[in-house]
Amino acid sequence: MKNIVKISFLTGVLLFFFGSLQAQTLEDYLQIAAENNPDVKAAYAEFEAAMQEAPQVKSLPDPTLTMTAFGSMVETRLGPQEARFSLMQMFPWFGTLKARENVAGLMAEAKFQAFLNTRNEILLEVSRQYFILYALEQQLQFQQENLEILQSYKDLTLSRVSAGSGALTDVLQADLLRNESVTGLDVLRLKKQAGVVKFNALLNRTATEIVHLPKEILTGAENVIFDTPVSGNPMLTELDRMAASAKAQEILVQKEGFPDIGLGIDYVVVGERMDMAVEDSGRDAIMPMLSISLPVFRGKYKAARKQAAFMAKSYEHRKEGLANQLAAEMEEAIFEVREAQAMLELYKRQVESSEQVLNLLLSSYRNASSNFEEVLRVRQELLKYQLEVAQAEANYLTALARIDYLSGKSIDYDNKD
Repeated sequence: MKNIVKISFLTGVLLFFFGSLQAQTLEDYLQIAAENNPDVKAAYAEFEAAMQEAPQVKSLPDPTLTMTAFGSMVETRLGPQEARFSLMQMFPWFGTLKARENVAGLMAEAKFQAFLNTRNEILLEVSRQYFILYALEQQLQFQQENLEILQSYKDLTLSRVSAGSGALTDVLQADLLRNESVTGLDVLRLKKQAGVVKFNALLNRTATEIVHLPKEILTGAENVIFDTPVSGNPMLTELDRMAASAKAQEILVQKEGFPDIGLGIDYVVVGERMDMAVEDSGRDAIMPMLSISLPVFRGKYKAARKQAAFMAKSYEHRKEGLANQLAAEMEEAIFEVREAQAMLELYKRQVESSEQVLNLLLSSYRNASSNFEEVLRVRQELLKYQLEVAQAEANYLTALARIDYLSGKSIDYDNKD
């Protein structure tokens, strides 16, 4: 009884496990890629590294401790100097540390936008490969169905030849197309196998991992009205943050052009006088110190400010150029969507018409009043349109995914703990 319970439990677990695998969708694969892709991880690590810059630059410089032991004693009224200890802490000009933190923070924000763009690029590529695999799976089914139908045609022609009402050439023609279909099926299998390897590489999984595909992914291509500006693209935001960082750098250089102030203390160890009695003999000396840097060489600060200003203009111009490029790519992607919609509707109509023509030709052929070559020609045209339907669906969905990428829209996966 216990064994039965164990077997039932294990069976339930396995069914649940394999059922969950079968239930994997594109969104599931996108989440896996967002969490496991090495390029995404690397981009996020760069962002984390940039985040560690601000705590460094906003900290004060390390204090300086100087120790001196006199070889030949310096005599003072209270006694010979035996050693000196100097401790000095430099303080940048007011607001300098905050300016450094602003520069580092803006650069870290730029790195985060770079991470988002890398992630979105990977998610777009995952979507593209997924749709390619879906199209190949559909085409494999159409090819397999075509192979079975051609075999039935061959059997039909053989039966007519046996009955004395058919031609042997019909059998040979059916066999020729059947061989082509077998080869086409093998090529599609190889192509899908290579696609699975590429898809799993994007997810950082083993090459042979099974990719579960839906039986139907598109119920209908609707006429969507696109109002998707590219202003939300992370690449534009990255350049915006870099321009802001360059402007903050200009302010930082201005702050660094002011003097640094140092505060410290000097402690001198004094020995007792041995030649005469002096009041407070051997008393150590303590002296406060004030240090001010003198930034008199102004040329480097002027050059640094100009450099930061030119970099800010460079980033702004690059952002303007990128915005134009993205807008042009958006128009191209919208055209690809419309084109795929039109072709998909055309191919579906062609499939429907070809099926009707083929049924009429087959009926006539059975009654010995139709040319078998025409039956095979229409059959191959039907297969061609079926394959094109699958490809048009993939093109349509890929173009939609590209629009989401260009607009900066993506599933907000939190790929870090």
